[in-house]
Amino acid sequence: MNPTTIQLIGATLFGIAVLHTFSTKFFEHLAHTSPRHAGIWHLLGEVEVVFGFWAMVMMVWMFSLEGKETATQYLDSRNYTEPMFVFVIMVVAGSKPILDLAAMLVALIARLIPADRGLATYFVLLSLVPLLGSFITEPAAMTLAALMLRDRYFGQHASTRFKYATLGVLFVNISIGGVLTPYAAPPVLMVAAVWGWDLWHMLSNFGIAAALAVFINATGISLLFARELKASRYDDASPRPRAPMPVIGIHLLFLVGVVVFAHHAPVFMALFLFFMGFVTAYPRYQDRLILREGLLVAFFLAGLVVLGGQQQWWLQPLLTRMDANAVFFGAAALTAITDNAALTYLGSLVQGLSDEFKHALVAGAVAGGGLTIIANAPNPAGVSILKNHFEDDAVHPLGLLIAALPPTLVAIVAFKLL
Repeated sequence: MNPTTIQLIGATLFGIAVLHTFSTKFFEHLAHTSPRHAGIWHLLGEVEVVFGFWAMVMMVWMFSLEGKETATQYLDSRNYTEPMFVFVIMVVAGSKPILDLAAMLVALIARLIPADRGLATYFVLLSLVPLLGSFITEPAAMTLAALMLRDRYFGQHASTRFKYATLGVLFVNISIGGVLTPYAAPPVLMVAAVWGWDLWHMLSNFGIAAALAVFINATGISLLFARELKASRYDDASPRPRAPMPVIGIHLLFLVGVVVFAHHAPVFMALFLFFMGFVTAYPRYQDRLILREGLLVAFFLAGLVVLGGQQQWWLQPLLTRMDANAVFFGAAALTAITDNAALTYLGSLVQGLSDEFKHALVAGAVAGGGLTIIANAPNPAGVSILKNHFEDDAVHPLGLLIAALPPTLVAIVAFKLL
């Protein structure tokens, strides 16, 4: 490896950014204890700001060392479709009519389960909703699950242990629940077309193991917190009347349109503008759109795209030196410090890989997708929605890592044995 100066700077700043994500709770604590400079501490404590901030620092270095033309060409060469899509899908999926529809379906399925209503609904939110991500995309499933978990279970009565455990299982199940199809999970999407993986290939090679792990994780945490769930003040009724079915249908059409054209930014952005117009025309059927949360998550992912583009020089050789077994565990570990889609994308650039190596790379990448906030693209969306219910309005990365380890181990065993 002969990295350039900018590549070395990029790798250093990437490492600092990773450390920064583990320090956001410290900055939020400073914001509460040092109100004189609370603004800057709050800024540095926003996990969604971290990678955008350090990407900006890298671009300042690039402008200084290599000039305006090189720096702007580098920015123009990055693909920002995913950050734009995640912003749009979060806002559309988080709208009140879509949430009303999701709540009706979740309640209907929960009634079929012979258990306490609050316990059954919690199980459905952590099992079937993540698997639904294989069809409506992982960011949409994350948005729906996180919003419903927040409104139903993350009130003042919820213990910190319960909230971190729920977050860990949610992140892991969303990551592995999107591999039933070749278009919903970002790490699968990066390689499906290049390696010729179709729907049958995903179902037969990943789907059974992923679905089994999702149900085991959801069952385990539901039983673990059964007493707390039964004692919670769960209320199945919506505080406001549900949107009428024609409005829900129109919102659903917008959601389907955005999902179908997920890789065509001009199309889904146009649909989003029409969606905003419809929402403005019928405000009585709407709640506040999660525009701020969506923009912060998009900023996070765009920063990861810019900063991550300088990591190929060390990540790719590291992956290609491993055999299939090593790459499975290596990818699961590496995804804790870098986006799992970046890992699989680097693998897709290498020629002559065996099928065993390809499967191990993708399985490891999705199995480790819940360990940290940066491990999987939808994770920042979940954090953005739920973080206000944690101490100091921040999710402690170490707490998430510890909570996500048990469901991650379940996913690893499932992928290795099935």
